[in-house]
Amino acid sequence: MVTVRYLVKDVEAAVRFYTELLGFDLRQQFGPAMAVVTKDGLSLWLAGPASSAAQPMPDARKPEPGGWNRFVLQVEDLSSLVSNLQKKSVYFRNHVIKGPGGSQVLCEDPSGNVIELFQPLSE
Repeated sequence: MVTVRYLVKDVEAAVRFYTELLGFDLRQQFGPAMAVVTKDGLSLWLAGPASSAAQPMPDARKPEPGGWNRFVLQVEDLSSLVSNLQKKSVYFRNHVIKGPGGSQVLCEDPSGNVIELFQPLSE
């Protein structure tokens, strides 16, 4: 199983986003500090401000959510999912683009972490 850690501003909001909108399962929750959600072989650790992962580094930099690194969630019907997520006010960084391998779009979780939604070309 692949594990990715995302820093989040609010663990409860992140859990709701991933479970209710993207179909993840909640596996564990450690109060407001951290939760683990899973889907299709991916274990996503949602680390809140109270987690050890959010503590300042020795040089005083503080880890925070956002950025451009992301995991890719392969979907069967990208246009339907995008339409559903837009109705629920999910923020998208771009519009659906088509490439040689399929179509993709970048959305954000409630903390600004990026998820790439990808539909491969039909063969």
